[in-house]
Amino acid sequence: MTASSTSATPVSAPPGAQWFALHTLSGQENKVRNYIEKFKKPEELDDHIFEILLPTEVVSEIKGGKKTTKVRKLYPGYVFIQMRLYDEEGKLINRPWYFVKETTGVIGFVGGDNPAALRPSEIDEIRSRIEAAAGKEVPKVAFSVGENVKITDGAFANLAGRIDEIDPERGKLKVSVSIFGRFTPVELEYWQVQRSTE
Repeated sequence: MTASSTSATPVSAPPGAQWFALHTLSGQENKVRNYIEKFKKPEELDDHIFEILLPTEVVSEIKGGKKTTKVRKLYPGYVFIQMRLYDEEGKLINRPWYFVKETTGVIGFVGGDNPAALRPSEIDEIRSRIEAAAGKEVPKVAFSVGENVKITDGAFANLAGRIDEIDPERGKLKVSVSIFGRFTPVELEYWQVQRSTE
């Protein structure tokens, strides 16, 4: 299981399955996902509950000169669940409804007692955010071109520079550093610099 979700690859949807957003208590998203995944089989709800997404990204920052990374939720307070919630006549199916709704940490379905399913374009957008975040580190601080920074790591540590280019795909910055009175462009990772306080 990756850090970003249970699965970011779309699988063919079982008949009648739709995606819904669950509103959860802050910080309870993992517990909600894990509980539903663990107990859907013993509760014989495998034919009603299919996939659960908890989109995340890895965020890096420098604290006290050390690089730290942590997993941050892309949609805090929400879990996305693919399930069969309505029968052929559009009536709510009680067992999966109550099982999910009464899971500890769940506030309720987005949409209340008659939740509307997410549109395919909405779930595609969520999946594309998961895939974009997979295997990448995002800086906690967003940088901008022209900003002054201090280099905290590598051969140019402790030098000041100015950001000339930002490459978010690769997580790199091109920074002009003054060396012997000349500005020299150097390529650095996001986490190797911090905002200049001067």
